[in-house]
Amino acid sequence: MTLLDALLVVVTGFGAGVLSSTVGVASLLSFPVLVALGLPPVVANVSNTLGLVPGGVGGVLGYRQEVREAGPIAKVIVLVCAIGAVGGAALLLGLPPGVFEAVVPFLILFTCLLVGVQPRVAAWLRERHERRHGEERATRHQMSPATTAFATLTGVYGGYFGAGAGVMMVAVLGLGTDLELRVVNGLKTLSLMVGNIVAGAIFVVVADPRWDVVVLLAAGSLVGGYVGARIGRKLPDAVFRWAVVAAGVVAAVLLF
Repeated sequence: MTLLDALLVVVTGFGAGVLSSTVGVASLLSFPVLVALGLPPVVANVSNTLGLVPGGVGGVLGYRQEVREAGPIAKVIVLVCAIGAVGGAALLLGLPPGVFEAVVPFLILFTCLLVGVQPRVAAWLRERHERRHGEERATRHQMSPATTAFATLTGVYGGYFGAGAGVMMVAVLGLGTDLELRVVNGLKTLSLMVGNIVAGAIFVVVADPRWDVVVLLAAGSLVGGYVGARIGRKLPDAVFRWAVVAAGVVAAVLLF
């Protein structure tokens, strides 16, 4: 690897860290760059997952207040994303290339639609909840079984490939809870960090990452994750929502 290549990987890591903590599409930037540098796709994916772990740590540090506000939901997110990431890593190592990617662009586009219409759908779900349980119990600050199941599936996808996993988690939590979007953004960043840590630990044992790439990517993503969290905390809800939709559409188009 040349000095210019090394610098490119560090800068890519920074940009991926920012994207991870804001709109949740870090791999949209970092994975193609690693492939362009000559890494085989699976090696690039494994190295990318490991290299983005510090970015997730930096992002969660930046969102530590929001994660604390989420209370028990944060613990559930850690658990289901860890379980899902194990399944996703197994799929990556066991399935032929292209099996899962065939449906991924459509899945991302669908979740972009959910994020876009989330305020109206969430209002309808809240009204239905009020009719069933009364106004005093209407605020949904716990995850239902359905929300938990979809969060777990998002964790599986995050462990498998991950491009757009943050968009999916925003849609799941935005529809399934009444948390503020800034808190949802913090939980999304937490979910991506957990998925990368668990899948990365598996890859260290059974795969063959490029450690020079991992170290350089990690150095950039650690700073980028923290900077992205500071940006994401200040984004107005509407700006954040449509930035997520735009990023997801771009991810889907490129994956097509």
